[in-house]
Amino acid sequence: MIGQASMKHKDPVCSMRLEEKDVQTIATYQGKTYYFCSVACKKKFKQSPQKYTG
Repeated sequence: MIGQASMKHKDPVCSMRLEEKDVQTIATYQGKTYYFCSVACKKKFKQSPQKYTG
């Protein structure tokens, strides 16, 4: 897909901006994909996703 490599994501836990190559892990919540800089941020998200998606 054109532009996919430069697509930026935001870690919902720590608010870090991530390039596609920097994404360490992902999770899906209510049909939406979330991108994380670390497993620790994903773990926090999974414990209370409403806190980060509200």
